[in-house]
Amino acid sequence: MAMIEIQIREAGGPEVLEPVEASIPKPGEQQVLIEVEAAGVNRPDVMQRKGLYPPPPGASSIPGLEVSGTVREIGPGADPGLKGKPVCALVSSGGYAEWCVADEKLCLPVPESISLRDAAGIPETFFTVWTNVFQRGRLQKGETLLVHGGSSGIGTTAIQLVKLFGVTIFVTAGSDEKCDFCLKLGADAAFNYRTSDFWEEISKQEKKGIDVILDMVGGEYFTKNVKLLATEGRLVQIALQQGYRAELDLRALLMKRVCLTGSTLRPRTVNQKAEIALELEEKVWPHLASGKIKPVIHTTFPLPDASEAHRLMEEGSHIGKILLSTKVV
Repeated sequence: MAMIEIQIREAGGPEVLEPVEASIPKPGEQQVLIEVEAAGVNRPDVMQRKGLYPPPPGASSIPGLEVSGTVREIGPGADPGLKGKPVCALVSSGGYAEWCVADEKLCLPVPESISLRDAAGIPETFFTVWTNVFQRGRLQKGETLLVHGGSSGIGTTAIQLVKLFGVTIFVTAGSDEKCDFCLKLGADAAFNYRTSDFWEEISKQEKKGIDVILDMVGGEYFTKNVKLLATEGRLVQIALQQGYRAELDLRALLMKRVCLTGSTLRPRTVNQKAEIALELEEKVWPHLASGKIKPVIHTTFPLPDASEAHRLMEEGSHIGKILLSTKVV
């Protein structure tokens, strides 16, 4: 029995993504086999396609970090009760396919108010925001958060999550349309970084500084971020879209007692990711089930059109998540 999967022919542009016929994978120890309904498209997929973000050792070379679908086969040691259940799962690779293997511990039930297809837009961003903003950033009720890229999958997730916990959130985005969307979603303020200096604007509004900053940009943003931080502020770096070098006046760190940290999700162990999954299921899943929050889905492409999905991701006009569906869209 065969399936369609998306392979990267060679490092390069979106055109190197090719649908090919392949064998259906087998679940290993404490794994399950999912018949995929949809897969999320994320910037790490783009980086992998360019040859800049290889999968962890032992992982499939097929891109895709999150899927939704139905469990069809149970591997040794996995819970037999999962068979036939609709799930969404965080995976290290292999999501761009009609069938995907996932670790049992990283499969979460599809929330009642979310469609099986749209559930593919949950794992990567919700895991990322929870571990970086709440675990590493230690964000607390009554504090302020700044997210760069407020209209991205990460940003739209962060806006919804932190408003549940009584946090003031500022965001930056690349157009007035995106800023308006973020405000309607719940952001307290949004700044178009193409037409204004976010450092100047936020400094006027938040005199005491920002408690936590979640940054995917890097480069010249780094110095501005440190200037914006409050005393005991935390800067969490999760991507470096504009470069990995920056100049820093270390006096700011000393005087403000700033904490600088950063992380990536993909290379972490299954058990480390499972700890995040447990907290999400306890503290966030009830809000997803009730419909209070949901993944923001921009558009869905058929799986064979993965190259078009990547073009849209790089063009940057989307708001929220881009999905690939194994079904006719």
